[in-house]
Amino acid sequence: MTQVSNTPVAATDVSFDDSRRLLESLRAALNRTVVGQDALVEHVVTALFAGGHVLIEGLPGLGKTQLAKGLAASLGLPGTRVQCTPDLMPSDITGTEVIGAGGQFEFRPGPVFSEFVLVDEINRATPRAQSALLEAMQERQVTHAGVTRRLPEPFHVLATQNPIDLEGTYPLPEAQLDRFLFKLSVPYPTRHSLRALLDVALDAEPAEALKPICNGATVLGVIERCRSVLISERCKSAAVDLILATQPASEGPARFIRFGASPRALQALIRAARVRAVMAGRAHLDVEDIASVAPPVLSHRVLLRFEGELDGSTEQSVLEDLIRAWRSRL
Repeated sequence: MTQVSNTPVAATDVSFDDSRRLLESLRAALNRTVVGQDALVEHVVTALFAGGHVLIEGLPGLGKTQLAKGLAASLGLPGTRVQCTPDLMPSDITGTEVIGAGGQFEFRPGPVFSEFVLVDEINRATPRAQSALLEAMQERQVTHAGVTRRLPEPFHVLATQNPIDLEGTYPLPEAQLDRFLFKLSVPYPTRHSLRALLDVALDAEPAEALKPICNGATVLGVIERCRSVLISERCKSAAVDLILATQPASEGPARFIRFGASPRALQALIRAARVRAVMAGRAHLDVEDIASVAPPVLSHRVLLRFEGELDGSTEQSVLEDLIRAWRSRL
């Protein structure tokens, strides 16, 4: 198999204090763009600098696309958008071969060859089109006609989806859900947020006015700095205990679980918690950092048994009970 590589971007050396300030500046800029969604913004920033992808679920019109556009603009990353529809083909995402000027076939890269990719309404695409993102998200490469092409760095996918009970949607399979570091839900704004929205986004989109506060090299530098956060044995053991607590059991909250979190979830917990530590100005991990990122890491990685649904339990309620019991044992 032939390997075709892009020239990698060299990461800028960013100090710990500069990394913390950049994360705070990015959160502040996005909070001015998407009013009243502070927790959502914090989670998205955390996932991005943990090197992961994000799936955001919510009803139309709640600002999901606005957040993605504002994030790409603030980071100074070239971004592309894939609007998913039932007739979308895999080649519309990854690229296809066309006849060039010399009569030879040439590969024309698709929108996935970008540092920041917004996949809008991903569950409106058929499973065949959705699968085109699997290799890109996990391996950060695209294989076409026996040739493997590396994707640029940094590479982040932010996908949005409508609730699965709406008509014309195709639920994502578990294997693809596991590729997302976080799954987030967009809550309906409060009355105060709705009123503030009229002052900032009535006749214009705030994301279009955002100025870049960094670039790709700086993003990679902050990611590297977050990876330098010290992790104690206590925190490693606590993270392992939380993952094991999600495995099916005969009693307790786990009795309703059919499939628990994967080892990839353990990696996601620590990677995201390191970013939270930097946000808090600490060069070492704390158990509370793990607890703060546990819900978005685990919410899409735990499947309930049919008995749990009959009992009225949801993934969220079961996870809340699990995390509460886990924290009480620390």
